[in-house]
Amino acid sequence: MTSPEGKHPGPPCVHAQFDVGSTDDTLPHMIRDFAELGDVYRVTAPGRELPAWVVSDPETIKRVLVSNHRNYTIGVGLDRVKVLVGNGIIVSEGEVWKRQHRMMQPMFQRTQIERFGPMIAAVTDRRLAEWSANTGADSSFNITKETSESALEVVLRATFGTDFDRLLHESGGNPFAMLSEETNRDLRFAYRFRQLGKHIQQVINWRESPTTVGEDSGIDWLAMMMAARDRDGKPMSHRELIDEVMSLIVAGHETTAAVLNSVWYLLSQHPDVESRLHAEVDATHLPDLRLASVESLHYTHQIIMEALRLYPPVWVLSRRCLHADRLVGHQAPAGADVLMSPYVVHRHPQHWSDPEEFRPERFAPQAMSQMHRYAFIPFSAGPRHCVGETFAIYEMAIHIYHVARALRLRSTRTGPLEMEARINLRVREDLMMTIEHRQE
Repeated sequence: MTSPEGKHPGPPCVHAQFDVGSTDDTLPHMIRDFAELGDVYRVTAPGRELPAWVVSDPETIKRVLVSNHRNYTIGVGLDRVKVLVGNGIIVSEGEVWKRQHRMMQPMFQRTQIERFGPMIAAVTDRRLAEWSANTGADSSFNITKETSESALEVVLRATFGTDFDRLLHESGGNPFAMLSEETNRDLRFAYRFRQLGKHIQQVINWRESPTTVGEDSGIDWLAMMMAARDRDGKPMSHRELIDEVMSLIVAGHETTAAVLNSVWYLLSQHPDVESRLHAEVDATHLPDLRLASVESLHYTHQIIMEALRLYPPVWVLSRRCLHADRLVGHQAPAGADVLMSPYVVHRHPQHWSDPEEFRPERFAPQAMSQMHRYAFIPFSAGPRHCVGETFAIYEMAIHIYHVARALRLRSTRTGPLEMEARINLRVREDLMMTIEHRQE
């Protein structure tokens, strides 16, 4: 078969033009194309010179993300993210990315992550008290909004530390609340979000003021980034700090919120899984919130992993070939975009039995030993693997532990969630749930 560009043999190409991520039927479209065309096919999009290659084979994903990663740069679609976060670590490339990654990686070491445990627990407990007051069969609340607000507060407190309360006071409210209050992620939203950089600059100015230099603002990500130095001994510029804070807020908020939203819905639909979760959290007393202690909640972690498998917030990964590369037996030309969808890969029937079923035991140690490493990629893989993975899972486990010990969440909705695939994967409509106090 000859490709439309007329020079390279290639895999099948879908007949109609299809701009992945631009329409409401993107996910059903990709699932249908995968079922019909298999592990590799091409899609054409308006205005693009070359078709994009859509790959679902784990071995090829390993090649693109890991073993031959130097042949790839970030691909199509991340321009929309760049409008939000500037040139932060999510979208930067080359030497800029390497420098930023080296400076930020120490922030996510295990000893640093567990310093945030008490804060995560405190945020969860405050929300839990509000939820507990809203119980009864006739009282419903918006779990999508609640998990969004909770995750947003955690990432803002992790970023700004004690200065977050000062920011709330001086701004008369949370200037970043638009992230949980607005659902659109269009150019208008991106423009308004970028204006929030002035608040980040304000906090930087506070910390650099002669009257506050030397004061201990506590352990937070902004403090760590301001103290970081590259190999030449240079700090991040203010512009770099703002872009990285924007990146942390975007990456650390919507993704975590989306997974927690999925977890509570899935548990409400599977009482057997919920019972096992309750048995684990009831039997486990966490005398501290050290990372190893939280990781001892093995079944809780399996639930998180299975929710990530079914509804991965980062639903598509995009790379671009620098030089021609052989993918699934075909020659991809230089300049071609390669799209890999965790949503599709996580449903690959050769790697997952009954892939639409919610089965946390898939992630028990023995089962995981049989799993193809690159059939599960919710945090990507290789050098651009998400640096915040451990923090995100730690945060979610603490949240689930505290809530599950006290409450049951119930939903009248049944069946698979209806998802919207745009910048991130999220529910098409907010989920309403009711709360029951557990009798311990």
